[in-house]
Amino acid sequence: MLENNEVGEAIEELSILIDQAEKPNDELFYLRGNAYRKSGNWQMAINNYLEAMQINPESPASGAYKMTMDILNFYNKDMFNQ
Repeated sequence: MLENNEVGEAIEELSILIDQAEKPNDELFYLRGNAYRKSGNWQMAINNYLEAMQINPESPASGAYKMTMDILNFYNKDMFNQ
């Protein structure tokens, strides 16, 4: 779904899978984080990456989290308010 730019649908499906899972799965949180990032919801992306990292510190979410934080730290909002 993410490859087809169906971000909203991907978030909904991943949320259902997370809610139905007996045991939390870091990959589902990582994928949902990617979907939120793609939708522009940076805070929810970070929250999902952190959740995935709590479940599995070796999750690819750790790299995605670092990349997201680097982007947000580089982005200078004041430049766009002039």
